[in-house]
Amino acid sequence: MPALTASDHIPQRARFLAAGDTALVLEFGDRVDPEVSALVLAAARRIAAAAIPGVVETVPTFRSLMVHYDPLTIGNAALKALIAPLLANLQATPSAGQHWRLPACYHPSLGPDLEAVAERTGLSVAEVIARHSGTTFQVYMIGFLPGFAYLGGLPPELELPRRENPRVKVEAGSIAIAMAMSVIYSIESPGGWNILGRTPVPLWDLRRDPAALISAGDRVSFEPVPLPQFERLSAEARAGTLRMTPQSQP
Repeated sequence: MPALTASDHIPQRARFLAAGDTALVLEFGDRVDPEVSALVLAAARRIAAAAIPGVVETVPTFRSLMVHYDPLTIGNAALKALIAPLLANLQATPSAGQHWRLPACYHPSLGPDLEAVAERTGLSVAEVIARHSGTTFQVYMIGFLPGFAYLGGLPPELELPRRENPRVKVEAGSIAIAMAMSVIYSIESPGGWNILGRTPVPLWDLRRDPAALISAGDRVSFEPVPLPQFERLSAEARAGTLRMTPQSQP
């Protein structure tokens, strides 16, 4: 079956790829956009609802869905035969995920690239903050690190390449941008994205069940908070007493 092109919008046409002997990949396109993401998430919901024996979990990405399975229960060919009919008339409908409004501090001490982003985009620092915090982002996928969220929908005027020199250490909770996306670093790690600020809310916390706060298909928006409030909320997060409740989807 041929791969989809950017002009091919037939939902039920997915390319099946083997990924070793315990996973099957369904590829829905060759681009990153809301329609392809919606198809990926719709397929994940249908497969979950089908409760196919042997399927362990599904992992959505920007343009594909990986289906992990137990080869002692079901084989690759049999799984493909069961999934293929589920893709008939698949629609790119928005996910009914959760809407998270996260506190975000855009203080220069937490957003080391904020002034540089303003200079490179021709905006003021206040305008960069307003554009970023005024956006409701779509969570395309969780990956790279546990709980690391890739957020689509960055305003075009904020689109910039990654830093030429990545940082060796980026603090957990850092909110950053590059290309047409924003991300939230879930744990401390190296990184080359342009950091605008930080949220005190842990995206990955083993004290929670599930440990990852955000899922693919959710939405995220940011509520600017001053540095003293950020520090207070961070202390609550360290103590395990900070609780976040998702809003209803608009």
